[in-house]
Amino acid sequence: MAQPFHIAIDGPVAAGKGTVSRLVADRLGFLYVDTGAMYRVTALLGQRARLDLQQESDLVKVLHQARIEMRNPTNQEKDGRLTTVLVDGEDVSWAIRTENVGQGASIVAAHPKVRRVLVEKQQEIAAGQNVIMEGRDITHRVLPKAQLKIYLTGGETIRAKRRHLQLLTKGQDVSFEEVFTQLLERDRRDMSRTTDPLKIIPEDWVIDSSDFSIEQVVELIVGKAKVMMTN
Repeated sequence: MAQPFHIAIDGPVAAGKGTVSRLVADRLGFLYVDTGAMYRVTALLGQRARLDLQQESDLVKVLHQARIEMRNPTNQEKDGRLTTVLVDGEDVSWAIRTENVGQGASIVAAHPKVRRVLVEKQQEIAAGQNVIMEGRDITHRVLPKAQLKIYLTGGETIRAKRRHLQLLTKGQDVSFEEVFTQLLERDRRDMSRTTDPLKIIPEDWVIDSSDFSIEQVVELIVGKAKVMMTN
């Protein structure tokens, strides 16, 4: 059996990782794995159970009890989502996309034991199949042997504008100033945590999406992946 091809993408919030990964997966026939969704699930479970998101042991216990599944959306699920996420059979694909859950995800992601549990789940998903996986620590922690490693980024203001537009499109009444402040705070947390911080590693192909369209970024990645897979 041929060795599976893995594409690992890291980068800050609103850099376009999810949309790019979804489109690349479609073009290459890969499974798209949104690892950030797993941290959002953790936050959602914690919030539903009225847990203190700073209490690591309680979150780990809830995680061990939950069955988390992820798949490419079926034809009936193509409602704008990038991936379908199920928790104990419940479709939470949209429930985990609120700003409140996003902030909670950044908090729970700082817990080493939570990360350890989720990293194991992510590695199990990738074993034996072609995947494109995106998050904050994929290139150096989850898929350190990935053939193609990418750091996708963008200017802070541009990323905040994208995120603001996403939220408005979903009907969430939030100001640009609030989104910008939250984005800077998430960047700070992601880059300063002691366990698996967001960072650029020497093997990364750094792509700044500020001046590129989504389709241009997709073309770059698909083109490079095809060359690597044929060599």
